[in-house]
This record gives sequence, structure tokens and C-alpha cells, in this order.
Amino acid sequence: MIKRIDHLAIVVESIEGALGFWRDALGLPVARTETNAREQVEIAFLPAGESEIELLEPTEPDSGIGRHLARRGPGMHHVCVEVDDIEAALARLAAHGVELINETPHQREDGTRYAFVHPRSASGVLVEMYEKPSAG
Repeated sequence: MIKRIDHLAIVVESIEGALGFWRDALGLPVARTETNAREQVEIAFLPAGESEIELLEPTEPDSGIGRHLARRGPGMHHVCVEVDDIEAALARLAAHGVELINETPHQREDGTRYAFVHPRSASGVLVEMYEKPSAG
């Protein structure tokens, strides 16, 4: 079911400000940045071995990430695991009584499909699942 940890997502007030630690002090390169208009967030992707650190900066204070930042401040937001078949993973979780935030996956522009598991079902951790598009 789970292939690997894809990324750890960290909410920051400012990507530029956070890069002083993640890029400059730790030495992680910034592979790319993007805006996710649907989620109202700017994202910086920093590869760390076979996984990534994602820095999330809200573009709107009333977005999900913006509200999270206002309530909890900067810090860990979620862990993302890569799965082979997101529908099968969601069905398995639902069959085990897991509370899902998304009962059906959303799709990013690059074809990656994703869905979230509620922290109440995962020991207080927000869990995202990714199914990446097939190569080729």
C-alpha cells in the first residue's frame, strides 16, 4: 500500500525567511517553487534524500494553511506517503473506520492525485496520500 514517505510539509510565515535555515544552514537545495491556487499556498520543494521537505506559505489568511498558521503558528503541517493506488488506499482506510477528509482524491496539474486523512484517525497527525502519475 505505502511505497515511501514522499514529503514532510512545514507551514511557514515566509518561504524566503525559512530558507535561511532549510537551504542556507542545512544545505538543502530548492528544487522548485510553485503556487497551488486551489489550496491558496506557495510551496518550495527541497529534496532530502528520496523524500522532500515542503515549505508552505499561505497566499490568503483565510485559506486552510492561513488559518492553520494563525491558530498554531509555523511548524509541522502533515506527512505525505506515496501509494500505488489511491482509490484502493482510501477504500481500505474507510473499511477500517478511518476518518477521511477527502473521500475522493483531488488532482494536481502534474497529474498527482492526493487525499487527506483526518488527524483524529492518525494519532493527531494530518496524513496526505499521493498517487503519482505513471512515467511514460
